[in-house]
Amino acid sequence: METFFTSSLLIFTLLFMLLLASIKKISKKKPLLPPSPPGLPLIGNLLQLGSLPHRSLHSLSNKYGPLMLLHLGQIPTLVISSPETAKEILKTHDRIFASRPPSNAINLIHGTVDLAFAPYSEYWRQLRKLTTVNLLCAKKVQSYRVLWEEEVAVMVERIRRASSSGPVNISKALNTFAADMITRVVSGRNFRESGRDELFCKLVEENNAALGMFYFEDFFPTLGWMDELLGISTKARRNGEGWAAALEEVIEDHDAMLEDGDDEEEEKDFVDALLSLLKKPDRMDIVMSRKETKALMLDMFAAGTGTMYTTLLWAMAELARNPEAMKKLQDEVRRSTKEDKKEILIIKDEDLKRMVYLKAVLKEVLRLHPATPLLVPRISMEDCEIRGFHIPKQTRVLINAWAIGRHPGHWDEAEEFRPERFLNNAVDFKGNDMELIPFGAGRRICPGLHFAVTIVELALANLVHGFDWELPHGLTTAEMDMTEAPGLSVGKKIPLYLVAKPWVCL
Repeated sequence: METFFTSSLLIFTLLFMLLLASIKKISKKKPLLPPSPPGLPLIGNLLQLGSLPHRSLHSLSNKYGPLMLLHLGQIPTLVISSPETAKEILKTHDRIFASRPPSNAINLIHGTVDLAFAPYSEYWRQLRKLTTVNLLCAKKVQSYRVLWEEEVAVMVERIRRASSSGPVNISKALNTFAADMITRVVSGRNFRESGRDELFCKLVEENNAALGMFYFEDFFPTLGWMDELLGISTKARRNGEGWAAALEEVIEDHDAMLEDGDDEEEEKDFVDALLSLLKKPDRMDIVMSRKETKALMLDMFAAGTGTMYTTLLWAMAELARNPEAMKKLQDEVRRSTKEDKKEILIIKDEDLKRMVYLKAVLKEVLRLHPATPLLVPRISMEDCEIRGFHIPKQTRVLINAWAIGRHPGHWDEAEEFRPERFLNNAVDFKGNDMELIPFGAGRRICPGLHFAVTIVELALANLVHGFDWELPHGLTTAEMDMTEAPGLSVGKKIPLYLVAKPWVCL
């Protein structure tokens, strides 16, 4: 009897413990993840990206919400499509999402030692400080103003000459201008005479293509060997080798000419300033070699050219498609003309401050056509919670600046080009207003924002001042093709041709 009682008690105790374990298991809820569209086995949602991911993701977010989790191969990816959710990433949890995910293309081109793609670390913080204080601060940027004005004048004169032969290929003219401007500011050299301008244009185009390619390693880390087997890595590796050789030549030119001394006024361009710092390591808290120097220069060449070119191109396309806005901007710019000005370049840097409508036009262009519609990806460095959803560590993050700029809850007639919306609107693109973030925000905001915006304003003001613009004969504004071209930096797929009639101030 005692044995039976002991056995029964033991069995009862075991059953009770199993019951408690079951209750505990049931009560332990799985973390609540953001909503996800259904995907396919193994590849997840990869096929849903399409050739223009910013548009495809925008359509998906309309159904699954502005905080959406995709599974791109083996990589969980959070997609942000509203100002409110962008604020969570770029402000509330900015530190957690301040790093960059690994990128096979970047590793092959120059490695993650540049400013744009370096992981969040002490090295990146010091590089950012070095770049901002010594290379892209307002004082340094203004020191390049003579170079800007000379290159804008060259562009205006080039279009003036081409206008006598019929419609002008504005896409080609602006691409050439952007490349010439950046090579001049960065290197202090005019590459047109030596023919190196074409080389840098080619390198920038190849760089954009390489960064926009599909790499197995980025989505299936265990299948990275497929990139080599299929030759996918070849383009990126060759682009990196081309950049290394071209930038080494630029550095050697400067090394031969840069004078030693403490007078920073002797520094005439970006490379001069950078090499001056390298020769005075006591002014830096990080060690930089040729590799890091060239990676930083590549950032300026590639990112600067792409941003300026695509923004100017979309600005001219939208103004041509909206003649009333073009006329209003021309009236403002031409009112600033002084009777005693006889130069080719009529509008100069100091004139821009008075041009309120010009700044509204630029904001509207950046709202509708951010140069990089999907901002450079981020990655979470630790677990966090956003709007009640669990975001695991190592989740990749895509911020759809294109979708945010067209969010119907924040923009009336969001698809329409209406610069007037910014005349009595304090929203700006400097990282404080999440409704307009073409340059990003938070720790990883583009440090070249002021540099790029000033040059674009100067170029656009002179383009609308110097010419009356018309569509080619027989083409109406409704028939203009505004299709986007795939790529990291999204431009216009069909080249823009316009009739340019030189305007004479009487």
